[in-house]
Amino acid sequence: MNMFNVGDKAVYPAHGVGVVSSIEQREIFGTTQSFYILKILDKEMTVMIPQKNIASVGLRSLIKKNEIPLLVKILKKKRPPQEPTSWNRRHREYMDKIKTGSLFQIAEVLRELYDLKLEKELSFGERKVFDTAKALLTKELSIAQNQHESKIEEELIDILVGKKR
Repeated sequence: MNMFNVGDKAVYPAHGVGVVSSIEQREIFGTTQSFYILKILDKEMTVMIPQKNIASVGLRSLIKKNEIPLLVKILKKKRPPQEPTSWNRRHREYMDKIKTGSLFQIAEVLRELYDLKLEKELSFGERKVFDTAKALLTKELSIAQNQHESKIEEELIDILVGKKR
């Protein structure tokens, strides 16, 4: 189980990167528990997460530099042939992957929607999921690599288009 300290950056699934602003003791239903107070970057949002629940909510450390090549490999991979499914079902599957908090699952969503975009115009809902996946990847990679978000976003698009990095 990951333990975080005040000032550490952590990823909260579907919301993105945050900073542990404090660790507080709170009494809930007569039991004292420790909570991480996580301020989500780029959002006016603070999340209180019981330390004992970080695994179940998917709170994790930032991607490590040595994991980035696997992420690139996922993005470069061709979308497997798929049976036609309804948008509602695809949307639910995409959101389930995003909610895992796994950057690799989020990369799959981005790749699949990018490839779909080459076949047809994305619906409003598909564009929204595409933008969410791209934003989550961009934010975490820019912080993990200490690079500007615009550079990371450009690199992501280059990878999807098939250019060499």
